[in-house]
Amino acid sequence: MRHFGHVSPTVRKDLFHLEPAEFTAASPARILAAALGATLYSPATRPHLAGDVHKQAGRGVVSMVLCLEDSISDAEVADAEDNLVRQFAALDAEGGELPLLFIRVRTPEQIPDLVRRLGGSARRLAGFVLPKFTENRGTAFLDAVAQAEAESGQHPLYAMPVLETPDLLHLETRVEALAGISRTVGRYRDRVLALRLGVTDFCSVYGLRRTPDMTAYDVQIVAGVIADVVNVLSRADGTGFTVTGPVWEYFRSQQRLFKPQLRRSPFLQEGAEELRTTLIEHDLDGLLREIELDRANGLLGKTCIHPAHVTPVHALSVVSHEEFSDAQDILRPERGGGGVMRSAYTNKMNEVKPHRAWAERTMLRAEVFGVAKEEVGFVDLLTAGLQV
Repeated sequence: MRHFGHVSPTVRKDLFHLEPAEFTAASPARILAAALGATLYSPATRPHLAGDVHKQAGRGVVSMVLCLEDSISDAEVADAEDNLVRQFAALDAEGGELPLLFIRVRTPEQIPDLVRRLGGSARRLAGFVLPKFTENRGTAFLDAVAQAEAESGQHPLYAMPVLETPDLLHLETRVEALAGISRTVGRYRDRVLALRLGVTDFCSVYGLRRTPDMTAYDVQIVAGVIADVVNVLSRADGTGFTVTGPVWEYFRSQQRLFKPQLRRSPFLQEGAEELRTTLIEHDLDGLLREIELDRANGLLGKTCIHPAHVTPVHALSVVSHEEFSDAQDILRPERGGGGVMRSAYTNKMNEVKPHRAWAERTMLRAEVFGVAKEEVGFVDLLTAGLQV
C-alpha cells in the first residue's frame, strides 16, 4: 500500500517531487507508525464491513479501526465479535490489498479470544487499540497482545493505547499518570506502534464539547493535556512514541458563529473556489486548522470518524518542497559539526544542531507521504485525492 496510491500514476508524477513509498504490514514499525495517516474508525457491527474496508481502501485509507468499544452499546458486543469473525474470513478469502486493520477491544481477555476465533484470517489483522490505557490496566492489555501473537504464530501484532482517562486530565494526578504510562509502554517498546488521544473523553470529564469553529487547542484544559503528553511520551531523544491527533467530530454543516478559517487566495490561484466553499459548508475548515496545529504540536496522523476527513489529513501530511529542501540541507554529512545557514528558499535560518530532530522527522514523513513538487500546494493535493 502507499499514500495516494488510489491516484493514477500520471497524476502522482505531476504532483510529487518524490512519490510516497510503498509499505506493507511487515514494514518496520517506525515506518508504519509514521504512515498511519488518517485512521478511520468503524463500528464492528456494520453488516457489510468487509465491503466497507475494500471501498475505503479504494479511496486512499491505509489504516482502520474496527471498534468494539464506545461506538457500540454493551448489548451489541457479542454480536459484533461474531460479525468481525465473519468479516475477516470474507476479507481473507477475497484477498487483495487491505489497509492496516486494528480492533478496538474493551478488555484484555477479548484479545487472545478474538485471535483464536479469527483463525487463519488473523493474518489480516495488524493489531489492537487499547482503550482507557493506564499503568495498571496497560500491562494486562499488552501482555494479552503478546500472548495472542505467540499463540497464533502470525506476523507481529501491534498495540495502540488510547490515552483518555480522567487521571490524565486532573492536575493533581497527571504527572504520576503520565510517568506510569511511560514506564509501561517503555517495557513494551517494540509492541507499541503509536499512542492515540481520546480528546472526546477528556472533554466529557468537565462536560465540555468544542464547536466546529474551535479546535482542540482552543479548549485550554485539553490543550494542556496534549502538551504534557507530548512532553513526556513523544520526545525526540529516542525514548518517544508517535502520538496521533484527536478526532474531529463534525461532518455536516452547523450554524456558524465565526468567520471561515480558510484563506480565499490559495483556492483562487488554483481555480478551486468551489472546493473552498464545499469545505466550509461541511465544517472542514476547522479540521484543516486542527491538522496544522496537530503537526505544530508534535502529533502525526489523526483519528477520523468520517471518510470525508481522510483526504484532508493526507494532503496536509505531504512534505512541501521547501520543508524537504531545508531538511536535506540540515542533514548533509558535511554539516555534522553544526553551524547555521540561510535556507535554499532564502526566507529563514537553518541551524544544524537545533533543527536536526525536526529534519529527521520531516524526512521520515517524506518517505511515507511523499514530497510535493515546488509549485504544488495543498489545494492541488486535496483536489487530486478528492477526484478519485
